[in-house]
Amino acid sequence: MSLEIASRAVARPRSIVLSPPLKRMLILGVLTAIVVVLFMTLNVRGNWGFVLRFRGTKLAAMALVAYAIAVSTVLFQTASNNRILSPSIMGFDALYVLIQTGLVFALGAQRAVAVHPQVRFLAEVFIMVAFAGLLYRWLFDKSRRSLHLLILVGIIFGVLFRSATSMMQRMIDPNDFSVLQDLLFASFNSFDRQLLLISALLIGGASLAAWRIGHTFDVLALGRETAVNLGVDYQRTVSIILVVVTIMVSVSTALVGPVTFFGLLVANLAYLLIGTHRHRWVLPCAVALSLLFLIGGQLIVERLFSFNTSLSIIVEFFGGIVFIVLLIRGIAR
Repeated sequence: MSLEIASRAVARPRSIVLSPPLKRMLILGVLTAIVVVLFMTLNVRGNWGFVLRFRGTKLAAMALVAYAIAVSTVLFQTASNNRILSPSIMGFDALYVLIQTGLVFALGAQRAVAVHPQVRFLAEVFIMVAFAGLLYRWLFDKSRRSLHLLILVGIIFGVLFRSATSMMQRMIDPNDFSVLQDLLFASFNSFDRQLLLISALLIGGASLAAWRIGHTFDVLALGRETAVNLGVDYQRTVSIILVVVTIMVSVSTALVGPVTFFGLLVANLAYLLIGTHRHRWVLPCAVALSLLFLIGGQLIVERLFSFNTSLSIIVEFFGGIVFIVLLIRGIAR
């Protein structure tokens, strides 16, 4: 009798039970893969080698930016313990616009555009990392800073940068201003291909630093007091996260331009879709959503709108709506 029961147990196939987060990640991965294939192959005419290489370069840039924005936003929200904040809201985009405007104002449009792309890229990254490092370090020092102060400081710096930018833009030549306008919008069609390797190395180094402290993210999301009581070196962990965030946001902004609300959009949708606060699921879900939206949005811009609009405009529109909804929900609570 026991042999018969054992043989039935062996013969009965075991059903594989997938957790809800894993199911959603698999569906999201399939959708992202489909969008990638469509982006690489849709309406291909002529030399396949040239087309795939050209589109592959844009795909690599979008993948780097999508990864950097998604990871940096989720980690920044973890460090600040608030899901309506993103690094871009704290003045990054305004500083980028100020750098571009100051360069055109000081050198003129022709000389500014003639600056070596790698020199310009590294200078922009250095300035933004230095500013953000000082600001975030002050905001997350040993004393307890309130959320209101965090938002206020970001708004003040943003207003300061925009005021200085507006003053210089009123003084520059109209022809230079038209060139400047092209530099101020995020674009995946006009970036310098030579910067991809440098960007990948910088983002990869920041990712390695984040991976080494990844086991503390879930605890850190519980709040400063709880994390300290559970043995997390709060000061060191937050400092590393802020360095990682500043590098990723600076590199992505210097590579293709500012995208203010995109990180806020994908991070909050990842929390909503995945149904858990564990970073082992939230981070890859945010990255997958970021890839899906960027690549899918670029595909729509190219094939449906025939380049008559910009991807950044669409992203900012929907991201701004999500930000307003989050603020309203927070006030309602």
